[in-house]
Amino acid sequence: MRDAGYTIRSMAERCGMTAHTLRYYERVGLIQPVGRARNGHRRYSEADEAWLNFLHCMRATNMSIREMQKYAALRAQGDSTSLQRRKLLEEHQTGIAEKIAELQKAHDLLSHKIANYKAVEDRTRIGGPRLVEPEEHTELATAS
Repeated sequence: MRDAGYTIRSMAERCGMTAHTLRYYERVGLIQPVGRARNGHRRYSEADEAWLNFLHCMRATNMSIREMQKYAALRAQGDSTSLQRRKLLEEHQTGIAEKIAELQKAHDLLSHKIANYKAVEDRTRIGGPRLVEPEEHTELATAS
């Protein structure tokens, strides 16, 4: 037991998480059981903080809890798993790149549609003929 260290509340604040999240991470095995003070309250160390900051960053990349659990299990096995951990991160990065490409495609489609509506509004304002929304790009047209 140790009375030194950070309380769950102070650690949550330091890492930008909630106390509930810290308890959950411990329950699902993302963090090892945390040391306890004589009164039974959790006491987090500097090493705990560094790991929690890493986990917080991984959640910010939209890494799933399941992927984080895989990473944590590999980390617990030591340096011999660095290649597997790197590959896990690379796979996650590839997934993010694919999502970015999908979002860029959606963004392009919306930009095209917005430009069409602006053209219709401009022509309507100046009394020109009404423009029916052209669908000159079949790829864009099928996505609408």
